Amino acid sequence: MRKAWLIAGTSVGACLLFIALLVVGTFSAASGLFGGGVNGKSGAVGLAKGAVPARYQALVQTWGNLCPAINPALLAAQLYQESGWNPRAQSHAAAQGIAQFIPGTWAAHGVDGDKDGDRDVWDPADAIPSAATYDCKLAGYVKKAGGDPTNNMLAAYNAGAYAVIRYGGVPPYKETQNYVKVIRTLEKSFARPIGRVDPSRQAAGAIDFAQRQLGTKYLWGGNGTPEQDGRFDCSGLTQAAFKTVGIDLPRVANDQYNAGEHPSRDELLPGDLVFFSDDLTNSRAIRHVGLYVGGGYMINAPRPGAVIRFDKIDTPDYFGATRVTEDGAKSLPTHPPTA
Repeated sequence: MRKAWLIAGTSVGACLLFIALLVVGTFSAASGLFGGGVNGKSGAVGLAKGAVPARYQALVQTWGNLCPAINPALLAAQLYQESGWNPRAQSHAAAQGIAQFIPGTWAAHGVDGDKDGDRDVWDPADAIPSAATYDCKLAGYVKKAGGDPTNNMLAAYNAGAYAVIRYGGVPPYKETQNYVKVIRTLEKSFARPIGRVDPSRQAAGAIDFAQRQLGTKYLWGGNGTPEQDGRFDCSGLTQAAFKTVGIDLPRVANDQYNAGEHPSRDELLPGDLVFFSDDLTNSRAIRHVGLYVGGGYMINAPRPGAVIRFDKIDTPDYFGATRVTEDGAKSLPTHPPTA
């Protein structure tokens, strides 16, 4: 829940006209009709604000620069995919810790990252440096294979270095190719972009759905089902809005944050998800999400007792934004290891 303020004195007709203009503008921007400014080129010049929990940020930033094949955003993507930042995670296959090492791999490649005299798979100060070290070793094994060195390293992580060497690059295994795509896509959600982020072509449809819910009463845990009288909570509304344009978002707001790249406040476009938190250093602490419609406003389901409405986004708890993509949503882990 979050404090919110209704837009006073706005008629229904004016609201719908306002949204209609935004929808047209969003379609135009996505089609490139306005030209200039948006080039879609991004890169890891640093970590996106709060994307990595504060207690791990220095480790990821330092060890993510261990060798040319990795970077902090890529290392963050791997850790998030493996454990969702849970240092006590354990899989059914006996993979352990924040980096999900199986015992045999840990015995061979675990390092004493914090120089305290032990190698503890459950300690992120050892496990994160070990993940980076292991990545760089794999990159060294496949450095003569053709193609992108980082993709080859990820393929070796999934299928083994021999397969990458044999095929001269990423092997033609569906699982391996998907793993490489997922991590490279997630990498974008942890990186601070260079330049503009591509506009979303699905944004207008998501806004159209959300604006048709204006005035609907909030329901905690609401997914808009007939049994719930079509009511939503904040992340239920955004999930349903993007579902109408063929994008399956996670149910929880802090997971939705990783479904794409992160435009800055002055680069927001209608259709971006906007997030709010009491801890502005940690995306896992996000507790509210809305759908940006332009002019500093969002459509959101704010809290129990309220209705779906327009609210300003420029509040002290504003965390950041995500420009949702289909690939970004598909890259998110669905069954993180349990603690």
